[in-house]
This record gives sequence, C-alpha cells and structure tokens, in this order.
Amino acid sequence: MNKSTPGVTDSRPASGAGVAGGQAEPAIEAHPAQAFGDDPLLVRDTDHYTDEYVTGFVEKWDELIDWKKRYESEGRFFVDLLKSHGVKSVLDVATGTGFHSVRLIEEGFDTVSVDGSPEMLAKAFENGKNYGGHILRVVHADWRWLNRDVHGEFDAVICLGNSFTHLFSERDRRKALAEFYAVLKHDGILILDQRNYDAILDSGFTSKHAYYYCGEEVKAEPEYVDEGLARFRYSFPDQSQYHLNMYPLRKDYVRRLVREVGFQRVETYGDFQDAFSADEPDFLIHLAEKSYVEAKDERLTYSTTVNTARDYYNSQDADSFYHSVWGGEDIHVGLYDHADEDIATASRRTVERMASKLELGPNVRVLDIGSGYGGAARYLAKVYGCRVSCLNLSEVENERNRALNTEQGLADLIDVVDGSFEDLPFEDNHFDVVWSQDAMLHSGDRIRVLQEVDRVLKPRGEFVFTDPMASDTCDKIALRPILDRLHLESMGSPEFYRRELNRLGMRSIEFDDHTDQLAIHYGRVLAETERREAEIARRVSSDYLTPMKVGLRHWIDGGKAGDLTWGIFHVRA
Repeated sequence: MNKSTPGVTDSRPASGAGVAGGQAEPAIEAHPAQAFGDDPLLVRDTDHYTDEYVTGFVEKWDELIDWKKRYESEGRFFVDLLKSHGVKSVLDVATGTGFHSVRLIEEGFDTVSVDGSPEMLAKAFENGKNYGGHILRVVHADWRWLNRDVHGEFDAVICLGNSFTHLFSERDRRKALAEFYAVLKHDGILILDQRNYDAILDSGFTSKHAYYYCGEEVKAEPEYVDEGLARFRYSFPDQSQYHLNMYPLRKDYVRRLVREVGFQRVETYGDFQDAFSADEPDFLIHLAEKSYVEAKDERLTYSTTVNTARDYYNSQDADSFYHSVWGGEDIHVGLYDHADEDIATASRRTVERMASKLELGPNVRVLDIGSGYGGAARYLAKVYGCRVSCLNLSEVENERNRALNTEQGLADLIDVVDGSFEDLPFEDNHFDVVWSQDAMLHSGDRIRVLQEVDRVLKPRGEFVFTDPMASDTCDKIALRPILDRLHLESMGSPEFYRRELNRLGMRSIEFDDHTDQLAIHYGRVLAETERREAEIARRVSSDYLTPMKVGLRHWIDGGKAGDLTWGIFHVRA
C-alpha cells in the first residue's frame, strides 16, 4: 500500500474535493487486521495511519456514522458556510467514505474527492453511486505533496472528520497546510475541524454524542491520552474493535499554525456554534481566509472576540460609563489601601506598583497593549521620560487618549495606534518593555497574544501585566455568567500564563497575587455606580446600566468565592 498523509476521517465521512484523478473505481489492497506492534502507545508516526484503516474497519465506518442521522445533526452548516463565502469549487482532502462529497455535489458544488487511504476512496466511490448515482472524481494523494497530484485552484479546501490529527510531526502539519494554501484561489477559504482535545487533555473525555457519532450501538472513546497521543477505541455491536492513534491537537496551536502558513483571518466554531464555552463542544471547526487585507483595512482581520470587545468599547454607553466612573485615566483594577478608597487613586496605585518593578528611563521604549485611555502611558512618559506606543482596538478610546496626551503636553512621547494585540503591527525585537492591564481576557487566542509579545520584545526585555483570571482551582460552571456577558469561551489563569510563558522561554516569571483586590475593586465600582446612578443615567442608557450592575455583582461573587484571581505578572525575556 502507498503510505501517505491522511485524508481520512476519525468521526464521520468527510467531504469532496479537487481536480485530478480518474472516475474509475480505485483498486484496494486488503489488510486483514490492524497492526500496532508490541506497544501501540509507541506508534506516533504520520504514515502509520494507512495501516489503521484496514478493510474491515472501513466497511464498518458508515455503521459508526449513520448518514441519515449525521445529515440531520449537521444540518446545512457547512453548505451555508461555503455559500456565504461565494464558494463554487471545493477540494475535499479528507473524503473518508464520501458523506460530505456526496452532500456537496447534491448542493451544486464542483467537488473533487481526495484521500490518502485507497480503502476509504473505494468505499466513497461505492457510496457515491449508491446515494444518488453520483460518480465521484477521486484522487489518491498525500497531503504533503497535494499539488503534485491535484491540479488547478479551488474556492475552498475542506479537511473534516478530525483528519488533520493523523499528522504526528509539526513539519508534516506545516507542509500539509502550505499545500492547502497553495491549491486555493487568492480569496479561497480552508475549513478544518478537530476534536476538542483541550477539553480531553485538561478535563477528561466526555461526549454528547449529538453531532459526530450518530450510530446508536457504536462506541468511540479514548483508551489512552497524553500530550502527544490520543489512542481511540471503536467498538461495534458484533464485538469487533478497532483503534486509531492520533495526535491531540490543541485549538490555539492549530490556529497559530494556520496563521503562520499565511491565512490572515481564522474563526473557530464549537459544534457549529460561534459562541461556546471551552469545555462544551465535542468538535472545533476552524475557518481560515486566504484573502489578503491591506494594513489600512486591518480591522477586517480581527477575530470575532476582538471585534466584539471593539464594538463594546466603541459604544457611547461604555465610553461614558468608564470615563465617568473610573475617572477617564486608568480604567483598570486598583490596589486599595482601604475598601472605601477612591477608585482613581487605587487604579493609579496599580500603575505605580507595576512601574516600580521595571528598569525605566528616557531611552526605554514601552508598548502598552490594550491601553484604554492611556493613563499608564502618560504616567510612564511623565515620570520616567519613556517613549510609549499605545495599542488599542477602540477608536473611541484612542481619540480620547490622543486628546489627553496633547492636553498634558505628552504627544511627542506617546504614539496611539489602532490595532489588535493578536497581530501587533510592530517589528520584531522592538520594545524594551511590554505593558498590559486587564486587557488580554478580551482575546479569543491568548497564546497568540503572548507569542506576539515575545516577538516584539527585545532580548532580555520585560513584560509586566495584569489580567482578571480564573483561579487554578475554579468552579468552571460558576464562571459561566461572567463569560457569557463578555462573549468569551474561557479565561486565562495563573497556571495558564506560567505554562505558556515558560514554553516561550522566558527567563523568570513572578506573580504577585492580589486576588482580594478584585472583589474590592468591583465592589467599589458597583457602589459608585449606585451612588451616582441618577447622574450617570443622563449619559448612559438603562439597557447598558442594568446588565452592568448585574455583571459587577458576578465579579464580586466570583472573587469572594475563589473562582477568580488577579495580580501582577512580571516576566523577563
């Protein structure tokens, strides 16, 4: 058998694709049994998957899927997603037994079907004839050399059924993504799905069995999982069992690889929903756009989460509320000497405490990501003479920032840039210090933010930040009201930041835990809001103010219950 990179499904038959390849039914070479050797847990090789999809397993694949129920559970999600992007031609690089190939052909898409398994392609070809009399255009191809065997360009490449998980080396993953990118038209899209391995690795395996495994009497569950292997067991009613060894891809890792290959905008759905909690979905679906957007239109490349935050902070209600209640300078969590202290005084104390940890002076270049109204930047410029770049997504806040800089005579030391911290518009090794206060929670890809910070930070530079976080031992269900209000799927945690900063090779990571200040701060904001409500209501609508007060109480309760934490991180590169 020709051993090649997968285009095979783990959870269901995938969809159709491409160009080359004849219309004759492909020949298959029978394999009587799977062979994993003496220790199956040591089998972590991309090419081995072709020995896993033996004929007996492939023949039972549709029993696992149940096409009719799969059709009902999935609905028109992929069809509508493709049509919304103007797609007409599709290259399905993970055809499996043909479910999506047949579906897309019936919906009028010019579809070509690719797979690395001859057994799967033969079954797909047979299914195409049995389900509607369709003759699939099939191509047996290795993803790593896809453009060698598939000719032409497509509006979309789809890689469904958890197939990308068969690639065990990063080199193979990068090469496959580069091949997908190359076969797309200039404005094409990639749709790639995966199991929610983050939930499996961090919280254990659960499955609603609602979308991806529709067969009633078939069990698919992990037999063994570590950071480098997910070994799944498939049990059928006749007592037969088969296994697949797969690489447990974390969501943000996949998103990063897709971006690094060249895709500009990446959106992620959970079980066909665009809003979801990190642990909820069984599967994640990534939509990546190839089209290039010039810098002047860079807001079009913002993620959904960042755009949600941008729209919120650009609203007149939010601007009026934060400028009024926080005092218009430091709209961040404060450090309080006593529970009734003025919010602005406590918020400025946080800035002073963070600055005291750094080596600052006139020759130091600082980047403040999520700079709000620029209070920290003005403090650093005024007290230490630093040159500061403020990066912030809200144009409304940025205009107020610029006006305050001019008013205080600091415009020559402070630049204000519209942008997202998920794609910093600065050169590598550019800043001595990166600073951030209570902003990174608004990212849907915090690993990406940390990678961008690492990229623009000079060797031996410093990174200081605060962020409202989930505690390392939090009750995740208790966080749901906060996450829902912020339209977030998760929050960071001290352990998360330590782990990811260590992976980036930071020299030292210090965390000053000030969790007690979180409940105090939000309590002060709520008290001030209620005390001045009649005055504030003249500038802020009740539609904003009422849920704001409910949200503030959630923050207070979460802080007191120990589900939330907050403090100052000081990191040396």
